[in-house]
Amino acid sequence: MTIEPPRFISLARACELLGVSSSQGYALVRGGEIPAIQVGGRGIWRIEVRELEAYIQRQYAATRSKIAQDDSSQVDSTQVDSTQVDSTRGDRSRPVSGG
Repeated sequence: MTIEPPRFISLARACELLGVSSSQGYALVRGGEIPAIQVGGRGIWRIEVRELEAYIQRQYAATRSKIAQDDSSQVDSTQVDSTQVDSTRGDRSRPVSGG
């Protein structure tokens, strides 16, 4: 007999797996970042395991994109041109010498 994993988990379990507070998890659900359903008369939130996994994968992709963007902007801001700032006049009038 094969035991299949549950299709749905509670919001509390999803929060536990993500390592976030219940209010943060609730905000993710209410904001539509993690699709969920309410079950029963008391409106208990349930999240499909595959939806939670999809959210995690989207977050990984967003993080990779942000890191790549931060890395490219960091390179742009640290590039030095061929002139040197004259500290007494505050301009870039003197070329950098090779020696």
